[in-house]
Amino acid sequence: MTEIYSFLARGGIVMIPIALGSVIALAIFLERLWSLQHRKILPDGLFDRIMRLAEKRNYEEALTTCMESPSPLGRILAVGIRRRGMSRSEIKEILEEAGRREVSSMLRFVEALGVTASVEPLLGLLGTVTGMIQVFQQVVASARHGAIDPGQLASGIWEALITTAAGLVVAIPAFVAYRYLISRTDSLASEMEESALAIADELSSDSTKSKAEDAD
Repeated sequence: MTEIYSFLARGGIVMIPIALGSVIALAIFLERLWSLQHRKILPDGLFDRIMRLAEKRNYEEALTTCMESPSPLGRILAVGIRRRGMSRSEIKEILEEAGRREVSSMLRFVEALGVTASVEPLLGLLGTVTGMIQVFQQVVASARHGAIDPGQLASGIWEALITTAAGLVVAIPAFVAYRYLISRTDSLASEMEESALAIADELSSDSTKSKAEDAD
């Protein structure tokens, strides 16, 4: 452990923000991974229960069921139920707006993970550049007092490259995690959209008129 710390310490002060970025990236990924579980976004059986109640025109119970399920899908379906009787296009537009709000909430902190993945290599490059500047300053100072020590030069260069390696080590998994969360959110959003369109068909004024005519 001491050897690892000593190795990283040779990277200089830039290693501090690089290490901090790695902690932030890991925290965001784990938090979003927990929050974006399928059962938290689209609880099992919720849509089927709401559709059965809507088909029976038991809207109050359907709304209560939605409110008892504090999930993005439940909130979207509740918005649709409150707008029942409007035209399909109107309900669809309202549900799309509600869906955008929920997706925005689902993407909370995800962009910060993407920024971290982009900034970490730049921090590593910055550390390498500043380290190389110090190395060549030492080379110039040594040259004034005699021969240049190749070993000292090589040691300084590889120490300067530590930050670049560290930045990439953090950035690569952070970027993979970022793309995974984006993909997972898109998949969940697509499922919510399908449910929203189905409930819009059921709750629209056209559907209500059709059922009334069938009843007659």
